[in-house]
Amino acid sequence: MPWLALLPVAHAVLGVLIADRVRPFIAGLPFFMAWILSGTLLCSVVMAIVYRLDPANRDDEEPGP
Repeated sequence: MPWLALLPVAHAVLGVLIADRVRPFIAGLPFFMAWILSGTLLCSVVMAIVYRLDPANRDDEEPGP
């Protein structure tokens, strides 16, 4: 599942094309600031998912050399 790590990258790249404006305001923030904030949250969630799905982080297995 390491391909999930590409989602935050795609979010940042698409931000240049999609979020290049100030209006509308979302929760009192300009659109671009809300886009960046959502990207930060997306990155945290995706990295937690990748960590949980990585077989190297499982407790039921013996640690490798």
